[in-house]
Amino acid sequence: MSPHASVPALVPRRPGRLLTQNREMRAIGVWNWTLPAWAGRFPDGKTYNTCPSAGICRDVCYARHGTYTWPTVKAKHHDNLRFVLDDLSGWEEAMLVELGRRKFRGTWVRIHDSGDFFSDAYLLAWLRIIRARPESIFYAYTKEVTRFGGLVEPDPPANFLWVYSFGGTQDALLDIERDRVADVFPDEASIAAAGWHSQEASDLLAVLGPRLVGIPANRIPHFIKRLRGRTFRSWQAEVDAERQAQRRRRDRQWPMHGDTLPEPSASTGSGQTPAAKRHGRAA
Repeated sequence: MSPHASVPALVPRRPGRLLTQNREMRAIGVWNWTLPAWAGRFPDGKTYNTCPSAGICRDVCYARHGTYTWPTVKAKHHDNLRFVLDDLSGWEEAMLVELGRRKFRGTWVRIHDSGDFFSDAYLLAWLRIIRARPESIFYAYTKEVTRFGGLVEPDPPANFLWVYSFGGTQDALLDIERDRVADVFPDEASIAAAGWHSQEASDLLAVLGPRLVGIPANRIPHFIKRLRGRTFRSWQAEVDAERQAQRRRRDRQWPMHGDTLPEPSASTGSGQTPAAKRHGRAA
């Protein structure tokens, strides 16, 4: 081959279908869009993080276990994400075309059974898609509290429902007296004892049932061991409290310019809690 001959560019592999169904989702008439869970690396070495606000959930994530780790499944999820990252407008158009098919009219679409709304641009693309396909109803779990507070809550599409899930780095911004929230519990009995409401009978109960959503933990032995009878909310609170204590100890040991600065409390300078400040109301 001539040294001046050009090397053909690699054509990215695009998924043939964007929306799929597993047995559980098919039983309740839901289609699903999915990404790889949390952080990882593509075969070419490029890294990604689809769950930037993941907290303790990443340590017991069902989407990092079992069938999700099978090579064919993982490759499919990688293809989905590469499409979004490499060609967001092309992915958006492909999703609009697929959702325009007759079989999706009047159906439910769950956005992510793994992964999350990892950037403003990606979330805004979904909002355009949702508004352009009012004949379908979309729903999602998310830990992106701040992102939703700024981009979704002020003017949500009528056909989009969501639930905030505990176990992330933004848990402190959630208000269980106001927000629709989901927490993972050790079992059904602990959900009932807390006065929450299980979505085990149908995933759609996460957005159609009572506002406090209980999810029984997956019965994966080493995950159950790590949970140690806690909920995701309580486990994350323990981690957050320990990190705050570590910061206080570090600040006492290494004060800036000889001055020890007070540690910010749960209250802001305006007298508002983080959740109240997010929603623009007095505590």
